[in-house]
Amino acid sequence: MLLTLKQASEWASEHLNKNVTPSNITYLIQYGRIESVVDNGLTLIPKQSLEAYYSLNRRETRWKDELGDDLNWTLSFEKVKEAETTKHVHRLHPYKGKFIPQLVAYFLDSHTDNFKRDVYFQPGDIVLDPFCGSGTALVQANELGMHAIGIDVSAFNAFISNTKVATYNLTRLYEKSQKITAALKNLVATSGIVEFESKLAETLTEFNNQYFPVSFKRQVRLGEIDQKQYGAEKAATFLETYRKFVAEYQIDLQMPRDSARFMKQWYLPGVRAEIDFVHNLIDKVENPSTQNALMLILSRTIRSCRATTHADLGTLRNPVTTTYYCRKHGKICKPLFSILSWWERYCKDSVQRWIEFSKLKTDTVQHCITGDSRTIDIFTMLKQVDSQFAEIAEKQQIKGIFTSPPYVGLINYHEQHAYAYDLFGFKRLDELEIGPLFRGKGREARESYIHGVAEVFKNCKRFLAEDYDVFIVANEPN
Repeated sequence: MLLTLKQASEWASEHLNKNVTPSNITYLIQYGRIESVVDNGLTLIPKQSLEAYYSLNRRETRWKDELGDDLNWTLSFEKVKEAETTKHVHRLHPYKGKFIPQLVAYFLDSHTDNFKRDVYFQPGDIVLDPFCGSGTALVQANELGMHAIGIDVSAFNAFISNTKVATYNLTRLYEKSQKITAALKNLVATSGIVEFESKLAETLTEFNNQYFPVSFKRQVRLGEIDQKQYGAEKAATFLETYRKFVAEYQIDLQMPRDSARFMKQWYLPGVRAEIDFVHNLIDKVENPSTQNALMLILSRTIRSCRATTHADLGTLRNPVTTTYYCRKHGKICKPLFSILSWWERYCKDSVQRWIEFSKLKTDTVQHCITGDSRTIDIFTMLKQVDSQFAEIAEKQQIKGIFTSPPYVGLINYHEQHAYAYDLFGFKRLDELEIGPLFRGKGREARESYIHGVAEVFKNCKRFLAEDYDVFIVANEPN
């Protein structure tokens, strides 16, 4: 039995008891997860292919078989769509290892579901997150009418968190972003990069349509094509065409690999020039909050423009300056030669996200302090950044903690944003990280991690109210 995209989405929605859109089905086809056939230009999906895919992906059954039927599946948030887990400012900037906002709301707010349970926090209470990360707990505390204090050893993490929850003149922010965009467009127009990328993209699309059709990924999954060998062969075939374009338009691909600066190692010269151009314009913005918002947008932009493959954005193995076979997309892809499209996209998206959040914001205070949670004097440091909030905190004390400690040997928390430290001049304190990747997962690293986390909670206890509650999220990297 063959189903249209709409029929397939309706079947999957009923099967899973959650909304599955035709776009979701299209994604599964593109990535070879389910079969499809084309009949007179209409995409059709065999029902048995859908049944096979979704029967293998019933997470609740698998987890309950492993952990027991008493598992609270509500906390899996299985039915929550990605648009909700990344709602408004939560997706202003990428960050590894963050928990979803629904998890915070479940324990902080008694009205988030239909279950009757204990209430641990009330509007007006102060919540502490000593491993603040990108500020998920702070944002949700604001939405729920609670004050919040965050602490993070990473200056850039604190910057992300504080910029998310700040209040802006959004009209002014939009106008400033448009002026910078216009100036960047003028710069790009004089560089010849637009015509180069247009011709390269057109030629590359024709090549990919010929050698990497829709059926390619499924053939790889079925073992009918050796992806590594085939991809390498076709990448080598297209490389000659790419080099001709580079020579014709005199594109500078020189990148010093021995440079101590991240920006020189991982960005093509033309891209670096555009980044510096936008950065200089942002530096001239007089309003501090508007300037910070634009800096966060620029950081998000440059993260997406590093000279690496799409599959290696998180690992950064080797700089890429040529076209290459992309395992993620199953075709030949190219490096980025301009930040313009990403800057435009993120300006529009970020302003819209701040607008959405502004409709939900409450008259409460949230602030992330840069410091070591094992030793920091929270109220003293808070006085230096917000004396009024410090008075409130000292008077009513902190009602409790909601946090997710680092994961042992999984992430280098400073290094994941090395580009921002390089460009913006934030001070790095890598040596103070708890459980970083560079220390590994050995016995000594684990013992150091346990001691570090314990010291954090011992120190923070000094600032908590007598009837405090602590919620710790473990093993939930998003």
